[in-house]
Amino acid sequence: MKKILTNSAVIIAGVMTVFFSCKESFLEKPATGAVSEVLLTSTKGLEGALISVYGQINGKGAGGRMASPSNWVWGSIRGGDANKGTDPGDYSDINPIQRYEYLSTQGVISEKWQGNYEGISRANAVLRLVAKADADVTDATKTRISAEARFLRGHYYFELKKAFGNTPYVDESVDYGTGIEKVKNDADLWPKIEADFKFAFDNLPVTQDAVGRANKWAAASYLAKAYLYQKKYPEAKTLFDQIIANGQTTNGKKYALVAKYADVFRASNDNNSESVFAVQAAANTGSVNNANPEFDLNWPYNTGANGPGNCCGFFQPSFEMVNSHRTDANGLPLLDGSYNSDKNAVVSDMGLLSKDKFTPDAGNLDPRLDHSVGRRGIPFLDWIDHPGADWIRNQANGGPYSPKKYAYYKTDVGSLQDNSSWTPGYTAINYTVIRFADVLLMAAEAEVEAGTLEKAREYVNMVRTRAANPDGFVKKGGAPAAKYVIGTYKTAWTDKEAARMAVRFERKLELNLEGHRFFDLVRWGVADKELNAYLTFESKQLTGALGSAKFAAKYELLPIPQSQIDLQGADVLKQNPGF
Repeated sequence: MKKILTNSAVIIAGVMTVFFSCKESFLEKPATGAVSEVLLTSTKGLEGALISVYGQINGKGAGGRMASPSNWVWGSIRGGDANKGTDPGDYSDINPIQRYEYLSTQGVISEKWQGNYEGISRANAVLRLVAKADADVTDATKTRISAEARFLRGHYYFELKKAFGNTPYVDESVDYGTGIEKVKNDADLWPKIEADFKFAFDNLPVTQDAVGRANKWAAASYLAKAYLYQKKYPEAKTLFDQIIANGQTTNGKKYALVAKYADVFRASNDNNSESVFAVQAAANTGSVNNANPEFDLNWPYNTGANGPGNCCGFFQPSFEMVNSHRTDANGLPLLDGSYNSDKNAVVSDMGLLSKDKFTPDAGNLDPRLDHSVGRRGIPFLDWIDHPGADWIRNQANGGPYSPKKYAYYKTDVGSLQDNSSWTPGYTAINYTVIRFADVLLMAAEAEVEAGTLEKAREYVNMVRTRAANPDGFVKKGGAPAAKYVIGTYKTAWTDKEAARMAVRFERKLELNLEGHRFFDLVRWGVADKELNAYLTFESKQLTGALGSAKFAAKYELLPIPQSQIDLQGADVLKQNPGF
């Protein structure tokens, strides 16, 4: 099965030339090197235009890195999974985001807006092309391409809804000169998002000839997620039941958890049975535009030949997130919040040099910790044991930990990793937007709210059982690298609030550093409580980076970029409250 690659600049240029030219006659002359509309309405032309919509998903096509669905800043740093890390002066535009001091003039916020609207623009362009398709384009092809374009448009609007709340809804019926500049942000996006995913669910095939394309069950999963975000629990539960029973990947694999947790994030295991929808990546194709650029800054620092990336020390896992992996004698998490206490906090090498003596933590830990976080003395994949401070750019600013999820293996160098750009941090590792463990835990949420607590326990235990597979533990000298103790919930769930807490904490553990945490806290209505507790604890460790940061309700949404308000006018775009 082939992947969809994202190096589609010629196609993009053609689409943009056709659909965003003005009507004055002197501008209607064909642009040199541009693709004419007549070529884009053939089957090949439509497919090429559709690829350009996929090509915008990681945000690097237009907009910038902050538009990507990995949401490592918007979901993980804001959610307390990670600190910005590195030095205070490096990419300083992220500093106010970490401290909940957003400004409507920040470039990183504009990137999130612009990159997703670029994707919407491309999806709308495809839908307009389909309406003008050549006579020999089959109805089945037109329906499938329309369904893929609408799935992708739904994805981009979902990202905007999570980030900004309601934003202008623009579909294929509106363009420059026909009112696009007058569309306001005063209408609820959810019905439009639902409609796009519902159309995709009803019209996409189960399998496709390119593994990177969206399929029927990816659309179902995204639609169920949209229901969950709106607290439409009965609708979400009904759809999750179907997905868990019948869902398949685009390459025909029944949805299932892979046997080892680490294999979810390994390039050699891309497009596995857990991959519901993923941003495709390939290395050594002649352009790093086809590789995964999501985390090119987020590597251990100064590793030399002994580790991956070698730059730039961003995205350092937080103390709070690491401590959350402490388990009790039964291998269960400390749901009472005591994991941050002096007694339970994970021992780190904060303040120590690599040459200093260090006694590692000896307590019970969830094994997912060492698949997600680089800790001193623990093997970093198949490289060397993490040496501690030597791989940390500025401990005082980011802490003692390195990001490990989505890192490439030493055995991947030169094959599933790309050396043709400024950093070796471009890889063939897909970024998975939705994976089956996420689906199971969203389904568990819906079951809790429906009152079927034992079904929720079943789904959570499926996720924990995979994490407890000893074959998947990080090993050192043939033995587990730390004291991994993890168990399942063996006592029946009878208390709804307790079950809700267990499901939510499982999402924190299973999906750590994957960009979900902040959005989960907001939709659960607990962001104020959880994030201020996180800041109270974390700021004691990182006084310089966090200072006296406080979270307030207005920071649940990003401000509408001031540049957009200036462009369209304050009578069209209304700023979010508090900005």
